[in-house]
Amino acid sequence: MVGDGAQLCLAAGADCGGEVDQDAPLALCERHLAAAADWSRRAEGVTDLLPSPCGVCGSRLGVRWPSGWLCAVCEWRYGDVPDGDLPRPRVDVVYYLRYADRVKIGTTADPRQRFAAIMHDEVLAFERGDRRRERARHEQFAPDRFARTEWFVLSDPIREHVATLGAGVVDPWELLLRWRSEALAAQG
Repeated sequence: MVGDGAQLCLAAGADCGGEVDQDAPLALCERHLAAAADWSRRAEGVTDLLPSPCGVCGSRLGVRWPSGWLCAVCEWRYGDVPDGDLPRPRVDVVYYLRYADRVKIGTTADPRQRFAAIMHDEVLAFERGDRRRERARHEQFAPDRFARTEWFVLSDPIREHVATLGAGVVDPWELLLRWRSEALAAQG
């Protein structure tokens, strides 16, 4: 029996008669809400832990689809093994390293190795690019540059540029991993 003022399930053609929870987002009983959620997962995927780390970027976060898993960071199909005979793709990046109130703007294809030789407090951002992009950034921020170096005052224009590069990016390293994964996928 349904209590006073309770709403009945409106599942089309189900003739369910089940009671709808007050907090339900739709006028469906628990059973029909669960069926709708299962249907939605087929189209939207479910974010969950991968069975083991991604073979490309090492992330544990994945999206489970009916057709299989994708890494949530680099979108590599879980279980696919990169061809070991192919050379690792080169992805050049312009990096922004903060040390105190200064920023180093440089370029590298191997940030971890490069950063080991540079004193810094924080990796602010990466952007795809080679020496030409680095030179363009040095020219763009020339008024804030320490003479004949790659170091700059952490000025408002630089802060704004770094914020633009980091929009929607929680960790700059994840962005670099995605670019490498894309380059690896493009290799075949």
